[in-house]
Amino acid sequence: MKNKLSKIVISSFRVLFTLIVCILAIFVLISRFSEKDPTVAGYQMKAVLSGSMEPTFHTGSIIGINIKQNPENYKVQDIITFQKDNKLITHRIVTVTKKGGHVLYKTKGDNNNAEDLWTVSSSEVVGQYTGFTIPYVGYALNYVSTKIGSALLLFVPGVLLFLSAFISIITSMKQLEVTKHSKTG
Repeated sequence: MKNKLSKIVISSFRVLFTLIVCILAIFVLISRFSEKDPTVAGYQMKAVLSGSMEPTFHTGSIIGINIKQNPENYKVQDIITFQKDNKLITHRIVTVTKKGGHVLYKTKGDNNNAEDLWTVSSSEVVGQYTGFTIPYVGYALNYVSTKIGSALLLFVPGVLLFLSAFISIITSMKQLEVTKHSKTG
């Protein structure tokens, strides 16, 4: 009974690991070929690179972003992701102002002592945080986005698949040998 249960648990972990690797590979390949972040039904996953928004979400997490629909309609307390100096930043809106028909946001990281030094125009907004967070997966996503990480993401599953096939062949050969000896003996 324990042997059967352990086989089920091990098989479940293998399937889960394979699914995670496949999903990461798909995201990396889509990102590489399109040179954009993959978008699914208007949502993107972003890796958190700093602790400025802790405890809302932590460094190394992945967060879900709803790609901007109406970037002029965000309000105080909304958490937005925006582009500043070729960097993506996700902070909370603390004030909203309108100047000359343009909407400007003043933002602050939850873990920061002061508001950001800049204002964010609605045209710089990428999207709004949806409340979806997966801890620690951002570290893996950032790593597989590198050249070495991408190569390993494609190489390691291939090696694992080869080893799994090799083990299956050896196991089958042993079972055939046992069956052959039991019939002759």
